[in-house]
Amino acid sequence: MSNKLSFDKTGTARFVTFSCYHNYNLFKADAVKIIFLRHLEELRTKYMFKLYGYVIMPNHVHLVLIPLDGIPLSKIIGELKSLSGREIISHWQKIGLKVFDKLKVMRNGKQKNVFWQRSFYDYNCRTKEITIVKINYCHKNPVVKGLVEKPQDWIWSSFRSHHGWDNVIIKIDEIE
Repeated sequence: MSNKLSFDKTGTARFVTFSCYHNYNLFKADAVKIIFLRHLEELRTKYMFKLYGYVIMPNHVHLVLIPLDGIPLSKIIGELKSLSGREIISHWQKIGLKVFDKLKVMRNGKQKNVFWQRSFYDYNCRTKEITIVKINYCHKNPVVKGLVEKPQDWIWSSFRSHHGWDNVIIKIDEIE
C-alpha cells in the first residue's frame, strides 16, 4: 500500500500519515471522526498493536503505533482505511449527503466512491525520543494549522490521554 520501502519487522514505533482523497476536508463532521476512531480501536484489539498517539485533522490522520512482530503495518492501515472509508460513505448515503461526485473513481472497471488516498507514509521511530517527538507533532498539528489555540482544545487527538485526563475518546498506551 505504501509506495516506499517499509520496515514491517523492526519492533519499533511507527509514525503513519494517510490522507483523504485528493486531500479534501472530509473529516468535518464529528460522526465521521467517531466512525474512524471506532475502527481504530477495533483493529487495535484485533491486532493488539500499541497506540502511542494520534490526531485527526480535517484532511488527514497521523498515528504513532507499534505493530506486533509478524503483523505488517500495511495490513493494519489497509484494513483501517477500508473499514472506515466504507462505513463513512455508507453513513453519508444514509443521511443524503451530496459529496459523491468528487469522490468517484474507476477501479477494476467499476465506478466507486472513495474516502482515502490509496497510499500512506510511514516513518520508523528508532528511539523513544523520536517517538515522543512524533507524538508531540500530532498534538501540535491542530495549533499549527490554526484550528485551535492550544493542543488540549482539539479533542480529536491523544493529547488529553497523554496528560491523564479522564474524559478521553481513546486511551493510549504507555511508551515502552
